[in-house]
Amino acid sequence: MTVDFTSIRNHNERGVYEAVLAAAPGFPGVADNDDLLADVACVALNRLQPRYIRHAVDFAFYLSERERTESERQIADAVEFAFGFVQARTAMRARG
Repeated sequence: MTVDFTSIRNHNERGVYEAVLAAAPGFPGVADNDDLLADVACVALNRLQPRYIRHAVDFAFYLSERERTESERQIADAVEFAFGFVQARTAMRARG
């Protein structure tokens, strides 16, 4: 049996990526480093409960407005934490 799992993804990924890019200008030293921005996204995603989907429209249909707002808040909080975490780790490595 061959099953194609490529359509499965974590619903939080797109929101985290967008939030990282939107917040990046406020974090000099991280904003201009693609590797550090990817680290920020990883840290943020690891702080969130994964929500796997196949079709975004299906998932959005089942969320209430309150759940959608709470999900957006959780993403914003996770991204804010992740930027601070990555900045601190980068500063510690620089002191070496």
